[in-house]
Amino acid sequence: MFEIMDTHSDEAVIKVIGVGGGGGNAVEHMVKHSIEGVEFIVTNTDAQALRKSSAGSTIQLGRDVTKGLGAGANPEVGRQAAEEDKENIRSAIKGSDMVFIAAGMGGGTGTGAAPVVAEVAREEGILTVAVVTKPFPFEGKKRMTYADQGIEQLAKHVDSLITIPNEKLLKVLGRGTSLLDAFAAANNVLLGAVQGIAELITRPGLINVDFADVKTVMSEMGNAMMGTGVAKGDDRAEEAAESAVASPLLEDIDLAGARGVLVNITAGMDISIEELETVGNHVKAYASDNATVVVGAVIDPEMSEELRVTVVATGIGAEKKPDIQLVSKPVAPRPEPVAAEPAVVTPEVIDDAQAQTSAPTYTSGNAAQQTATETRSDPEYLDIPAFLRKQAD
Repeated sequence: MFEIMDTHSDEAVIKVIGVGGGGGNAVEHMVKHSIEGVEFIVTNTDAQALRKSSAGSTIQLGRDVTKGLGAGANPEVGRQAAEEDKENIRSAIKGSDMVFIAAGMGGGTGTGAAPVVAEVAREEGILTVAVVTKPFPFEGKKRMTYADQGIEQLAKHVDSLITIPNEKLLKVLGRGTSLLDAFAAANNVLLGAVQGIAELITRPGLINVDFADVKTVMSEMGNAMMGTGVAKGDDRAEEAAESAVASPLLEDIDLAGARGVLVNITAGMDISIEELETVGNHVKAYASDNATVVVGAVIDPEMSEELRVTVVATGIGAEKKPDIQLVSKPVAPRPEPVAAEPAVVTPEVIDDAQAQTSAPTYTSGNAAQQTATETRSDPEYLDIPAFLRKQAD
């Protein structure tokens, strides 16, 4: 379905916590660009790096473990340091509605500590979104292995995970690009992800989005993608939307099959209803028919000619994971799969199971039972429930 929400909450507490050197650099970049309504925290094992930070709060991790000298590119040291200061992390993020975790994966602190930070956030019931980078190829196989392992651990504790491979930067920017420009581009992608989501909630605009709607899209939906497009001219809406959904800097996934999509449209006072419709329909065309598409529009007086579109899509590729299997939906109405526990199958249990596993986003009313019966033999029938259960394990 396609929704344009007009409610707004200015009470959501949103914090960005940068973990390790890469995360700290990303936060520094965000502070300079003044994301509205967001608090910044930096955590690191390196005391010297923390002293240079412009973030509102800093947490030194593992004083006993590292003596303030960093994790030595060892993720296990980073993990131990974060475990040592777990309660300090908890105190810093307690009371938040949403936490973004920014980190560069492959090193010691970011790789080892970010999953611990995410674990604490989930324990506090906070909507948790991680935005991380993967190493450049020249940084070596060992660092890439560490990064993959860290991302695997991080994914267990976050609601949504956006991964940005630095390798893509080389292809997009060209190999003649300076190292500083390459890292700046990575920070810009991190900035776009956080800013695009946060300002939907915190910044009043033409069309405001409630935090609850953001939470619906971002919660328990696993892998995510983020893209930003900017354009000007008569076709700026279509061009910006196309650039956003075809972002080349992201992992090898696309918008097709996304179950939830957030769209942030930012433009000057000249933005038109037709442009809003163009962006919304363009993004919707790439998403699943059953996706919840939430659109917000923000007015930025400084953008006199440009229009910017930020798209965050969640639930991508959930149906492709072989370890996610639907077993409960056909169990109740069909005695064969539940032969091991025949005594618990009653008409009341069957009715309750059918009610709990219905999917109102794609069936409703009298059509629900007919659709369920017709699609049980269709392999694609398993896709949607598998997505809904993605975070159960």
